[in-house]
Amino acid sequence: MDDIPNIENAELDALDPPGSFALYGGITHFEEWWVKHREWLEECGYKLRARYQPGWQPSWNRDTEFYPRFEDGRVNDSALMDAVRSSDGAYVVIKQIPKGSAVREVEINKLLSSPPLVSDPANHSAPLLDVLDVPDEPGHQLIVMPQLRPYYNPKFDTIGEAIAFFHQIIEGLQFMHQHHIAHRDCTNENIMMDPTGMYPDSFHPQSVKLEMRRDWKGKAKYYTRTQRPPRYLFIDFGLSRVYPPELGTPIDIATRGGDKSAPEHVDTDIPCNPFPTDVYYLGNLIRQNFILKYHGFSFMRPLVDNMVAQDPDKRPQMDEVAARFKEIRASVSSWKLRSRMVRRDEAILNGVYKSAVHWYRRLGYILTRKPAIPDA
Repeated sequence: MDDIPNIENAELDALDPPGSFALYGGITHFEEWWVKHREWLEECGYKLRARYQPGWQPSWNRDTEFYPRFEDGRVNDSALMDAVRSSDGAYVVIKQIPKGSAVREVEINKLLSSPPLVSDPANHSAPLLDVLDVPDEPGHQLIVMPQLRPYYNPKFDTIGEAIAFFHQIIEGLQFMHQHHIAHRDCTNENIMMDPTGMYPDSFHPQSVKLEMRRDWKGKAKYYTRTQRPPRYLFIDFGLSRVYPPELGTPIDIATRGGDKSAPEHVDTDIPCNPFPTDVYYLGNLIRQNFILKYHGFSFMRPLVDNMVAQDPDKRPQMDEVAARFKEIRASVSSWKLRSRMVRRDEAILNGVYKSAVHWYRRLGYILTRKPAIPDA
Protein backbone atom coordinates (compact mmCIF):
# COMPACT_ATOMS: atom_id res chain seq x y z
CA MET A 1 0.00 0.00 0.00
CA ASP A 2 2.78 2.41 -0.90
CA ASP A 3 1.74 6.03 -1.19
CA ILE A 4 1.18 7.29 -4.71
CA PRO A 5 4.48 9.01 -5.55
CA ASN A 6 4.79 12.77 -5.32
CA ILE A 7 6.28 13.67 -8.68
CA GLU A 8 8.41 16.78 -8.48
CA ASN A 9 9.21 19.17 -11.34
CA ALA A 10 12.40 17.39 -12.42
CA GLU A 11 10.58 14.06 -12.56
CA LEU A 12 7.73 15.58 -14.53
CA ASP A 13 10.29 16.96 -17.00
CA ALA A 14 11.60 13.45 -17.47
CA LEU A 15 8.14 12.20 -18.44
CA ASP A 16 8.11 14.27 -21.65
CA PRO A 17 8.72 12.10 -24.73
CA PRO A 18 11.12 14.10 -26.95
CA GLY A 19 10.65 14.94 -30.58
CA SER A 20 6.88 15.40 -30.88
CA PHE A 21 3.99 17.67 -30.01
CA ALA A 22 3.59 15.46 -26.93
CA LEU A 23 6.69 17.24 -25.65
CA TYR A 24 4.43 20.25 -25.14
CA GLY A 25 1.44 18.34 -23.79
CA GLY A 26 -0.29 17.74 -27.11
CA ILE A 27 -2.50 14.75 -27.95
CA THR A 28 -0.40 11.60 -27.80
CA HIS A 29 -0.54 8.55 -30.01
CA PHE A 30 -2.48 6.67 -27.31
CA GLU A 31 -5.01 9.49 -26.96
CA GLU A 32 -5.70 9.69 -30.70
CA TRP A 33 -8.02 6.68 -30.45
CA TRP A 34 -10.22 8.50 -27.96
CA VAL A 35 -10.26 11.67 -30.06
CA LYS A 36 -11.22 9.63 -33.12
CA HIS A 37 -14.15 8.05 -31.24
CA ARG A 38 -15.22 11.15 -29.31
CA GLU A 39 -18.29 11.89 -31.43
CA TRP A 40 -19.51 8.29 -31.24
CA LEU A 41 -19.00 8.26 -27.46
CA GLU A 42 -21.07 11.43 -27.15
CA GLU A 43 -23.82 9.77 -29.20
CA CYS A 44 -23.67 6.93 -26.65
CA GLY A 45 -24.10 9.47 -23.85
CA TYR A 46 -20.54 10.02 -22.61
CA LYS A 47 -18.68 13.32 -22.88
CA LEU A 48 -14.89 13.51 -22.71
CA ARG A 49 -12.88 16.36 -21.20
CA ALA A 50 -12.16 19.60 -23.09
CA ARG A 51 -8.76 18.24 -24.13
CA TYR A 52 -10.43 15.81 -26.53
CA GLN A 53 -13.00 18.18 -28.01
CA PRO A 54 -12.84 19.60 -31.58
CA GLY A 55 -10.71 22.69 -31.94
CA TRP A 56 -9.01 22.26 -28.58
CA GLN A 57 -6.12 24.65 -28.03
CA PRO A 58 -3.79 24.28 -25.02
CA SER A 59 -4.46 26.79 -22.26
CA TRP A 60 -0.78 27.21 -21.47
CA ASN A 61 2.09 29.03 -23.14
CA ARG A 62 4.33 26.32 -24.57
CA ASP A 63 7.41 28.51 -24.29
CA THR A 64 7.08 29.55 -20.66
CA GLU A 65 4.62 27.25 -18.88
CA PHE A 66 4.75 23.57 -17.92
CA TYR A 67 1.73 21.68 -19.29
CA PRO A 68 1.15 19.17 -16.41
CA ARG A 69 0.31 22.14 -14.22
CA PHE A 70 -2.86 22.76 -16.25
CA GLU A 71 -6.14 20.84 -16.25
CA ASP A 72 -6.18 20.32 -20.00
CA GLY A 73 -2.51 19.32 -19.92
CA ARG A 74 -3.19 16.06 -18.12
CA VAL A 75 -2.16 13.32 -20.55
CA ASN A 76 -3.92 9.96 -20.36
CA ASP A 77 -1.96 7.14 -22.01
CA SER A 78 -3.98 4.18 -20.76
CA ALA A 79 -6.88 1.93 -21.66
CA LEU A 80 -9.04 3.85 -19.17
CA MET A 81 -10.70 7.16 -19.96
CA ASP A 82 -12.64 9.41 -17.62
CA ALA A 83 -15.91 10.88 -18.88
CA VAL A 84 -19.18 12.46 -17.77
CA ARG A 85 -22.48 10.70 -18.37
CA SER A 86 -24.67 13.18 -20.20
CA SER A 87 -27.98 11.93 -18.78
CA ASP A 88 -27.20 12.82 -15.17
CA GLY A 89 -23.71 14.32 -14.97
CA ALA A 90 -22.28 11.25 -13.21
CA TYR A 91 -18.50 10.77 -13.40
CA VAL A 92 -17.59 7.48 -15.06
CA VAL A 93 -14.61 5.55 -16.38
CA ILE A 94 -14.61 3.89 -19.77
CA LYS A 95 -12.34 0.87 -20.17
CA GLN A 96 -11.15 -0.67 -23.41
CA ILE A 97 -11.38 -4.46 -23.29
CA PRO A 98 -8.78 -6.32 -25.38
CA LYS A 99 -10.41 -8.43 -28.05
CA GLY A 100 -9.01 -11.68 -26.70
CA SER A 101 -10.53 -11.26 -23.23
CA ALA A 102 -13.59 -9.15 -24.08
CA VAL A 103 -16.18 -11.92 -24.02
CA ARG A 104 -15.17 -13.39 -20.67
CA GLU A 105 -14.59 -10.10 -18.84
CA VAL A 106 -17.89 -8.65 -20.04
CA GLU A 107 -19.65 -11.90 -19.17
CA ILE A 108 -18.42 -11.87 -15.55
CA ASN A 109 -19.19 -8.15 -15.18
CA LYS A 110 -22.70 -8.66 -16.49
CA LEU A 111 -23.29 -11.62 -14.20
CA LEU A 112 -22.25 -9.70 -11.08
CA SER A 113 -24.24 -6.62 -12.14
CA SER A 114 -27.48 -8.45 -12.93
CA PRO A 115 -30.42 -9.42 -10.68
CA PRO A 116 -30.50 -10.92 -8.15
CA LEU A 117 -26.74 -10.63 -7.48
CA VAL A 118 -26.54 -6.88 -8.03
CA SER A 119 -28.92 -6.10 -5.16
CA ASP A 120 -27.15 -8.31 -2.61
CA PRO A 121 -25.27 -6.10 -0.08
CA ALA A 122 -22.54 -8.76 0.12
CA ASN A 123 -21.72 -8.16 -3.55
CA HIS A 124 -18.66 -5.89 -3.58
CA SER A 125 -18.06 -5.92 -7.32
CA ALA A 126 -17.85 -2.63 -9.17
CA PRO A 127 -21.17 -2.17 -11.01
CA LEU A 128 -21.22 -2.40 -14.78
CA LEU A 129 -23.08 0.63 -16.14
CA ASP A 130 -22.85 0.00 -19.86
CA VAL A 131 -21.23 -2.12 -22.58
CA LEU A 132 -20.38 -0.47 -25.90
CA ASP A 133 -19.47 -2.27 -29.13
CA VAL A 134 -16.89 -0.19 -30.99
CA PRO A 135 -18.10 0.52 -34.54
CA ASP A 136 -15.94 -0.89 -37.34
CA GLU A 137 -13.82 -2.81 -34.82
CA PRO A 138 -15.42 -6.27 -34.43
CA GLY A 139 -14.86 -7.84 -31.02
CA HIS A 140 -13.60 -4.58 -29.51
CA GLN A 141 -15.77 -3.52 -26.59
CA LEU A 142 -15.79 -0.83 -23.95
CA ILE A 143 -17.26 -1.16 -20.49
CA VAL A 144 -18.44 1.79 -18.42
CA MET A 145 -18.02 1.85 -14.65
CA PRO A 146 -18.43 4.48 -11.93
CA GLN A 147 -15.40 6.63 -11.18
CA LEU A 148 -13.53 4.97 -8.28
CA ARG A 149 -10.36 5.53 -6.24
CA PRO A 150 -7.66 3.09 -5.05
CA TYR A 151 -8.75 1.71 -1.69
CA TYR A 152 -5.62 3.11 0.01
CA ASN A 153 -5.97 6.71 -1.19
CA PRO A 154 -6.28 8.73 1.00
CA LYS A 155 -4.52 6.95 3.85
CA PHE A 156 -6.41 5.03 6.51
CA ASP A 157 -6.73 6.99 9.74
CA THR A 158 -7.63 4.38 12.37
CA ILE A 159 -7.42 0.64 13.04
CA GLY A 160 -11.22 0.59 12.93
CA GLU A 161 -11.21 1.94 9.39
CA ALA A 162 -8.91 -0.90 8.35
CA ILE A 163 -11.21 -3.41 10.08
CA ALA A 164 -14.13 -2.08 8.03
CA PHE A 165 -12.02 -2.54 4.89
CA PHE A 166 -11.09 -6.12 5.85
CA HIS A 167 -14.75 -6.90 6.50
CA GLN A 168 -15.87 -5.72 3.08
CA ILE A 169 -13.17 -7.40 1.01
CA ILE A 170 -13.60 -10.69 2.88
CA GLU A 171 -17.37 -10.46 2.44
CA GLY A 172 -16.97 -9.58 -1.24
CA LEU A 173 -14.65 -12.47 -2.06
CA GLN A 174 -16.80 -14.86 -0.04
CA PHE A 175 -19.79 -13.72 -2.11
CA MET A 176 -17.97 -14.46 -5.38
CA HIS A 177 -16.83 -17.87 -4.18
CA GLN A 178 -20.34 -18.75 -3.02
CA HIS A 179 -21.47 -18.08 -6.58
CA HIS A 180 -18.63 -20.23 -7.95
CA ILE A 181 -16.63 -17.28 -9.31
CA ALA A 182 -12.86 -17.16 -8.79
CA HIS A 183 -11.49 -13.65 -9.26
CA ARG A 184 -7.93 -14.89 -9.89
CA ASP A 185 -6.42 -11.42 -9.50
CA CYS A 186 -7.94 -9.97 -6.31
CA THR A 187 -4.74 -8.09 -5.56
CA ASN A 188 -3.73 -4.61 -4.43
CA GLU A 189 -4.55 -2.66 -7.60
CA ASN A 190 -7.86 -4.42 -8.25
CA ILE A 191 -9.63 -3.27 -5.10
CA MET A 192 -11.08 0.22 -5.21
CA MET A 193 -13.50 2.33 -3.24
CA ASP A 194 -16.56 4.37 -4.12
CA PRO A 195 -15.48 7.94 -3.30
CA THR A 196 -18.92 9.56 -3.59
CA GLY A 197 -19.39 10.22 0.13
CA MET A 198 -15.78 11.03 0.99
CA TYR A 199 -15.37 13.35 -2.01
CA PRO A 200 -18.75 15.10 -2.35
CA ASP A 201 -17.44 17.42 -5.09
CA SER A 202 -15.39 14.66 -6.72
CA PHE A 203 -11.76 15.09 -7.83
CA HIS A 204 -9.75 15.25 -11.03
CA PRO A 205 -9.08 11.66 -12.16
CA GLN A 206 -5.82 12.59 -13.90
CA SER A 207 -4.14 14.57 -11.10
CA VAL A 208 -0.93 12.91 -9.88
CA LYS A 209 -2.23 11.90 -6.45
CA LEU A 210 -5.93 12.30 -7.32
CA GLU A 211 -5.76 15.34 -5.06
CA MET A 212 -6.98 18.14 -7.33
CA ARG A 213 -10.46 19.54 -7.85
CA ARG A 214 -12.08 18.84 -11.20
CA ASP A 215 -11.74 22.50 -12.18
CA TRP A 216 -8.06 22.38 -11.16
CA LYS A 217 -8.55 25.28 -8.74
CA GLY A 218 -7.01 23.82 -5.63
CA LYS A 219 -7.13 20.57 -3.68
CA ALA A 220 -10.29 18.48 -3.60
CA LYS A 221 -12.22 18.52 -0.33
CA TYR A 222 -12.61 15.17 1.34
CA TYR A 223 -13.75 13.53 4.57
CA THR A 224 -12.16 10.67 6.51
CA ARG A 225 -13.49 7.13 6.28
CA THR A 226 -14.85 7.46 9.82
CA GLN A 227 -16.81 10.57 8.89
CA ARG A 228 -18.20 9.15 5.66
CA PRO A 229 -17.58 5.41 5.29
CA PRO A 230 -16.85 4.25 1.72
CA ARG A 231 -17.83 1.04 0.02
CA TYR A 232 -14.95 -1.08 -1.26
CA LEU A 233 -15.25 -2.80 -4.62
CA PHE A 234 -13.44 -5.41 -6.70
CA ILE A 235 -12.60 -4.55 -10.30
CA ASP A 236 -10.91 -6.16 -13.33
CA PHE A 237 -12.48 -9.51 -14.06
CA GLY A 238 -10.33 -10.24 -17.10
CA LEU A 239 -8.85 -13.34 -15.46
CA SER A 240 -11.99 -14.35 -13.57
CA ARG A 241 -13.86 -17.57 -14.28
CA VAL A 242 -17.10 -19.28 -13.29
CA TYR A 243 -16.57 -22.90 -12.22
CA PRO A 244 -19.91 -24.79 -12.13
CA PRO A 245 -19.98 -27.06 -9.05
CA GLU A 246 -21.38 -29.99 -11.02
CA LEU A 247 -18.03 -30.24 -12.80
CA GLY A 248 -16.26 -31.09 -9.56
CA THR A 249 -13.17 -29.51 -8.00
CA PRO A 250 -11.99 -26.78 -10.36
CA ILE A 251 -8.53 -27.22 -11.82
CA ASP A 252 -7.18 -24.58 -14.17
CA ILE A 253 -3.94 -23.34 -15.66
CA ALA A 254 -2.18 -21.00 -13.26
CA THR A 255 -2.38 -17.36 -14.33
CA ARG A 256 -0.17 -14.86 -12.55
CA GLY A 257 -1.82 -11.49 -11.98
CA GLY A 258 -0.68 -8.55 -9.87
CA ASP A 259 0.62 -10.72 -7.02
CA LYS A 260 3.11 -13.24 -8.37
CA SER A 261 4.14 -14.69 -5.02
CA ALA A 262 1.59 -17.50 -4.66
CA PRO A 263 3.57 -20.73 -4.06
CA GLU A 264 1.43 -22.72 -6.50
CA HIS A 265 2.35 -20.29 -9.28
CA VAL A 266 6.08 -20.92 -9.09
CA ASP A 267 5.59 -23.46 -11.86
CA THR A 268 2.81 -22.08 -14.05
CA ASP A 269 2.68 -25.26 -16.12
CA ILE A 270 1.02 -27.16 -13.27
CA PRO A 271 -2.79 -26.66 -13.10
CA CYS A 272 -4.25 -25.78 -9.70
CA ASN A 273 -7.46 -24.87 -7.91
CA PRO A 274 -7.92 -21.08 -8.29
CA PHE A 275 -10.08 -20.64 -5.17
CA PRO A 276 -7.31 -21.23 -2.59
CA THR A 277 -5.14 -18.86 -4.64
CA ASP A 278 -7.79 -16.15 -4.20
CA VAL A 279 -7.59 -16.75 -0.45
CA TYR A 280 -3.81 -16.37 -0.62
CA TYR A 281 -4.07 -13.09 -2.55
CA LEU A 282 -6.40 -11.54 0.02
CA GLY A 283 -4.32 -12.77 2.95
CA ASN A 284 -1.11 -11.54 1.38
CA LEU A 285 -2.65 -8.12 0.72
CA ILE A 286 -3.48 -7.76 4.41
CA ARG A 287 -0.07 -9.11 5.43
CA GLN A 288 2.00 -6.89 3.15
CA ASN A 289 0.00 -3.68 3.39
CA PHE A 290 -1.14 -3.71 7.01
CA ILE A 291 0.53 -6.26 9.31
CA LEU A 292 4.07 -5.69 8.02
CA LYS A 293 3.69 -1.98 7.34
CA TYR A 294 1.84 -0.77 10.44
CA HIS A 295 1.89 -1.39 14.17
CA GLY A 296 -1.18 -2.81 15.85
CA PHE A 297 -2.40 -5.59 13.55
CA SER A 298 -1.03 -8.63 15.39
CA PHE A 299 -4.62 -9.76 16.05
CA MET A 300 -4.92 -10.52 12.31
CA ARG A 301 -1.75 -12.58 12.04
CA PRO A 302 -3.08 -16.09 12.93
CA LEU A 303 -5.85 -15.89 10.33
CA VAL A 304 -3.60 -14.33 7.70
CA ASP A 305 -0.87 -16.91 8.31
CA ASN A 306 -3.42 -19.62 7.54
CA MET A 307 -4.61 -17.79 4.43
CA VAL A 308 -1.08 -17.66 2.99
CA ALA A 309 -0.09 -21.21 3.89
CA GLN A 310 2.40 -22.76 1.46
CA ASP A 311 0.11 -25.72 0.83
CA PRO A 312 -3.10 -24.48 -0.87
CA ASP A 313 -5.05 -27.39 0.63
CA LYS A 314 -4.28 -26.10 4.13
CA ARG A 315 -5.76 -22.66 3.52
CA PRO A 316 -9.27 -22.01 4.87
CA GLN A 317 -12.13 -21.52 2.47
CA MET A 318 -13.71 -18.07 2.40
CA ASP A 319 -16.69 -19.14 4.51
CA GLU A 320 -14.25 -20.09 7.28
CA VAL A 321 -12.23 -16.91 6.77
CA ALA A 322 -15.41 -14.84 7.18
CA ALA A 323 -16.49 -16.72 10.30
CA ARG A 324 -13.09 -16.40 11.97
CA PHE A 325 -12.81 -12.73 11.06
CA LYS A 326 -16.20 -12.06 12.61
CA GLU A 327 -14.87 -13.39 15.92
CA ILE A 328 -11.65 -11.38 15.58
CA ARG A 329 -13.56 -8.19 14.84
CA ALA A 330 -15.76 -8.65 17.94
CA SER A 331 -12.69 -9.15 20.16
CA VAL A 332 -10.95 -5.84 19.35
CA SER A 333 -11.52 -3.12 21.95
CA SER A 334 -12.99 0.27 21.11
CA TRP A 335 -9.77 1.91 22.32
CA LYS A 336 -7.78 -0.16 19.86
CA LEU A 337 -10.20 0.47 17.02
CA ARG A 338 -9.94 4.24 17.44
CA SER A 339 -6.15 4.11 17.58
CA ARG A 340 -4.14 5.83 14.86
CA MET A 341 -2.54 3.84 12.06
CA VAL A 342 1.20 4.10 12.84
CA ARG A 343 3.72 3.06 10.20
CA ARG A 344 6.60 0.93 11.43
CA ASP A 345 9.09 3.30 9.80
CA GLU A 346 7.52 6.48 11.19
CA ALA A 347 9.92 9.09 12.58
CA ILE A 348 9.44 9.83 16.29
CA LEU A 349 8.94 13.58 15.99
CA ASN A 350 6.56 13.16 13.08
CA GLY A 351 4.64 10.62 15.14
CA VAL A 352 4.27 13.02 18.07
CA TYR A 353 2.69 15.66 15.85
CA LYS A 354 0.40 13.17 14.10
CA SER A 355 -0.72 11.72 17.44
CA ALA A 356 -1.69 15.15 18.76
CA VAL A 357 -3.77 15.86 15.64
CA HIS A 358 -5.29 12.40 15.81
CA TRP A 359 -6.37 12.78 19.45
CA TYR A 360 -8.17 16.00 18.60
CA ARG A 361 -9.96 14.31 15.70
CA ARG A 362 -10.64 11.20 17.78
CA LEU A 363 -12.36 13.23 20.49
CA GLY A 364 -14.59 14.73 17.80
CA TYR A 365 -15.53 11.24 16.58
CA ILE A 366 -16.49 10.18 20.10
CA LEU A 367 -18.52 13.32 20.81
CA THR A 368 -20.40 12.97 17.52
CA ARG A 369 -20.88 9.24 18.15
CA LYS A 370 -19.12 8.05 15.03
CA PRO A 371 -18.76 4.24 15.16
CA ALA A 372 -15.26 2.92 15.90
CA ILE A 373 -15.72 0.60 12.89
CA PRO A 374 -17.17 2.79 10.15
CA ASP A 375 -19.14 0.27 8.11
CA ALA A 376 -20.59 1.56 4.85
